[in-house]
Amino acid sequence: MTLPLISPMLATPGTLPPAAQDARWAYETKQDGQRAVVYLAGDGTVGLRARSGEDITGAYPELGALGAVLGDTAAVLDGEVLAPDDEGRADFQLLQSRMGLVGAPARAARMAATVPVHLVLFDVLHLGGSPLLRLPYAERRARLAALGLAGPFWSTPGALVGHGRQALEATRAHGLEGLVCKRLDSRYEPGVRSRNWIKIRNMRTVDVLVGGWSPGRGRLTGLPGAVLVGQRTGAGALRYVGSVGTGWSEAERTELAALLRVAATDVCPFDAVPAVSGARWVVPRLVGEVRHSTRTRAGLLRQPSWLRLRPDLTPEESAADLPDTSA
Repeated sequence: MTLPLISPMLATPGTLPPAAQDARWAYETKQDGQRAVVYLAGDGTVGLRARSGEDITGAYPELGALGAVLGDTAAVLDGEVLAPDDEGRADFQLLQSRMGLVGAPARAARMAATVPVHLVLFDVLHLGGSPLLRLPYAERRARLAALGLAGPFWSTPGALVGHGRQALEATRAHGLEGLVCKRLDSRYEPGVRSRNWIKIRNMRTVDVLVGGWSPGRGRLTGLPGAVLVGQRTGAGALRYVGSVGTGWSEAERTELAALLRVAATDVCPFDAVPAVSGARWVVPRLVGEVRHSTRTRAGLLRQPSWLRLRPDLTPEESAADLPDTSA
């Protein structure tokens, strides 16, 4: 069967629905992976396309067995490819080692044995020759659940109806990326960033020490394009945790540039020199507060954004919550 190519529906950043409307929404865990529309042609084959429309089937050979699970029933499914860490949580850094292997089947097969992925399914868009896009989310979800798609490399986690506040708090308690809120009566809108789906990202804040900066370009010439930040380990070493390039107004960036010039040094303050082209070093005495989503396996901040300087904190008072892994 020739299946229609369907662009994935996208969620709009926002906040929880009003409490009075809570029962009209379903809540799903926001996954930290690669979005994939899955095509099961009913002939034993499976195809995966990324949000961009790129065919990514070859990057994930362990998902090939999914093609035969529904027999001769054709289907188009929506989901996310994850790379679980040792604790079963999605690790985007692990997934990056799998992405982009579409044209390298031998390497993809080797990586599948050492860094297996898991496909989380959360919607069905076409089934047995019938388009389901106009059906409400609640009915599509019921049809997806009825397919019983659970296997060694794929699953269909349930969605919670109502209790949005508790759902969001649970994702925070378990260190998950966030929550996606979906209206029970919403149709599937291909390629649309819709208000019927709302995504809430769990952001964390952390105190950091500024140990360097990289020069800006274009209109930022002469100003810091990003600051290089670190945190103290238990042994007192300054461990590099990332480059922060967003979150300032023009005036704040100019003020920061002046502070960085005063603190300039030729010596890198980090325990290991970060691989940042054109980096300039400073004595690590400026404390800043940074918002971020999660950390990579190497301890780097993901999606960091500058919040403010912390003149109320001394370098000694800034957070020292990194493990000493220098041994």
